[in-house]
Formats: sequence, structure tokens, C-alpha cells
Amino acid sequence: MLTYKATYRFLDEGVHGEVLDFPGTITFAENLETARRSLASALVEMAETNLLLGEPLPSPNAQLTDADSDLEEPIHLILTAASRIQIVPDLAAS
Repeated sequence: MLTYKATYRFLDEGVHGEVLDFPGTITFAENLETARRSLASALVEMAETNLLLGEPLPSPNAQLTDADSDLEEPIHLILTAASRIQIVPDLAAS
């Protein structure tokens, strides 16, 4: 499990969420509960994309902070590994 830092800003239109130490992981929703769920999904999708592209995950940095945020809290990333096996015909044996 990796623990990143989520920040939220309460705006007139809704709630903006961002994971400070995982660049590009942002969301916007009508309320905090929906923003939290949406941000958690965005974090998983960003992490899976990095891994599929062979890129490392950013290192969590508990020291990051955003002075403009209304709320900061930990957000946990839990990924499970799966084995994928593809049987490819041995062309040399043909």
C-alpha cells in the first residue's frame, strides 16, 4: 500500500480534488463524498496507466502541502498483481 496526499478545495460549483504527490490525478465533483470516490478511482487509473507504460509510480511525499486547500488527508493506493499468460505458437517448431 502506498499513501499519497489528497487535497480538496470547496468551490461554489463543487469540490476540486487533487493528489499532490501523483501529478495529473485530479477530479471535480458536486460534494466531498463524490470527490473522494472519484479521486480514488482516478488514482488507481493513473497508477495502472503508469505500470502499463512501464513507468514507475511517483514516490509518496508526506511533506507536500497546498496552502490554498481547504482539506488535506491521506489517500491510499492498493494495487493487486495478476499473472497474464499468453500462449504464442512457437514459429521455429513449425
